[in-house]
Formats: sequence, structure tokens, C-alpha cells
Amino acid sequence: MKIIPESLDRISEQFSRFPGIGKKTAQRMAFQILEWNREDVQRLGEVIIQSNQNLRHCSICNLITEADPCPVCLDTRRDDSLLCIVEDSRDVVAIEETSRFNGKYHILGGVLSPLDGIGPDQLNLQNLKPRLDALKELVIAMNPSVEGETTSLYLAKLLNDRDIKVTRLARGIPSGGDLEYIDGVTLGRALDDRHELL
Repeated sequence: MKIIPESLDRISEQFSRFPGIGKKTAQRMAFQILEWNREDVQRLGEVIIQSNQNLRHCSICNLITEADPCPVCLDTRRDDSLLCIVEDSRDVVAIEETSRFNGKYHILGGVLSPLDGIGPDQLNLQNLKPRLDALKELVIAMNPSVEGETTSLYLAKLLNDRDIKVTRLARGIPSGGDLEYIDGVTLGRALDDRHELL
């Protein structure tokens, strides 16, 4: 006998579509919404609908934005000769939180993944080509996955004939990490990428 109402099941099903949200968590979230007053539930729905209508991709860098071009592309204080390539807008948010990068961005909208049918044509590479002439350095900031590594190598080969310095984020042991808890691949990369202390 099914005791959960169909309406509640539909809410849970929608929440479970979020990354990292399993069936039980989605169900708890659905039950929580039932405790909200009608105005709060309606406000949530309106905010989601309005955000979906207002958000778009920047025509220059592909960042999620409400204005096109986005604020990063319009910022004249940023270095136009320094470009960081990332997978998606979340990566830009993470890098911006460091306050250590003053260049501009280019969002690919994914990574190369032949098994999933994602090749170069599915990535935002056509908007990258016109931006290359002004560059002195291109930073490749892909996640350290097989797909991220494949994409990084593809980009490096694509830019091989240009007079652009191509760099990538450093890999290795995080600050405060204990060697005994670091996986072998990360520790190996840290050893390979070691540099002089003084």
C-alpha cells in the first residue's frame, strides 16, 4: 500500500534531479516544503521561474549572467591578455572567491567525453578562437578527471602553433593535508611538480 500522496512524490522526484540529492533527502525536502506557508511556497516558485527567464549565457565568455555581456567581460580593470578556460560557471565562482585572478574567463560548457558523445563540436570553442589574438597567457583550469585531462591536452595541442603561454593549475597536496591520507596519484603529481624551496 502506497501511503505517500502522488503530489508529494512528484515534488520529491523533482528535488532528486539535483546533483548529490538522493531519494531520501529529496523526500525530506518535499516534506519540509509542506510545512511552509502558501506565500513562501509561491515565492519560491516565482523566484525559480523568474531566474530561469532572466538568466542567459554571456555571448563572449559563456558565463551565466543576467546582462549580456556579463560584468566580468565588461570590467576594464581586468587583464584582457590573460584568459582562464573552465568547464562551467561554478568554476568561475570558485576562482573568483580566491581574489587571485585578474584576467577574463572562457567557459567551455563541458569537457571532452567520447563515451558520452561529447566531442569538440559540443564545447564552446567557436567563441574562443576570436579571443586568442589578444592573449599572452591562457590558463587551463579543468578538474583533475580523465575527461578534464583529455580536454586540457586537446586545448594545449589546439594552441600549440600560437605564441601564447599555456599554463594549468598546479596539482598536488592541499595545505594542511597529511601525507598518509593523500592518494597515490595526487602524491605522485606533487612529487613530479616539485619546485625549489629557495
